[in-house]
Amino acid sequence: MIDGTKLFFQLLRIALGFSLAIIAAGLFLSWGFFRTLSVHGGPEADIIQLIAITWSTIISASVIGALSLIPTGFAIGFAELMKWRGVIYHVSAGGLIALILWGIGGALPADLFYASNEAGGIIAYSSPGTPTPPTEGLRPGSSVAASAGFIAGFIYWLIAGKASGSWWISRQSPSDTSR
Repeated sequence: MIDGTKLFFQLLRIALGFSLAIIAAGLFLSWGFFRTLSVHGGPEADIIQLIAITWSTIISASVIGALSLIPTGFAIGFAELMKWRGVIYHVSAGGLIALILWGIGGALPADLFYASNEAGGIIAYSSPGTPTPPTEGLRPGSSVAASAGFIAGFIYWLIAGKASGSWWISRQSPSDTSR
């Protein structure tokens, strides 16, 4: 059976946990990028850097959320149905989703662009003059992408993952009701 109130609050925790998880992943990526760019500091450079980190966090969190919504929804739904509350599942699912999305991003052609004409918009692909040979192994930056996913999975677990499946009401056996 299902407890409707617990389900409602768990759905709120899921939405809040997902939102904060993608913001944390975006902040991790933005912070790392802009902290490596600071060679010379100063009070004016710090405020500009803070503004750049803030806006790039918002943009990257939006992109991360849009790309990871469906696979993360499956992972969350699976954890809820199976009542998996472990940190290992949530952190590894976040890292695996991030790594897969990062790998898919490398498989897309670099010169895929949007072109429009009189008939409307079309997606056009122009092949490069010299084909690039396939690379073996992981793309450069895969460890950073996986780390962002691990952070997102951990943040989600802190907020909603610890209570996965808590909205299920366990059935009591007839011997328990005889007391």
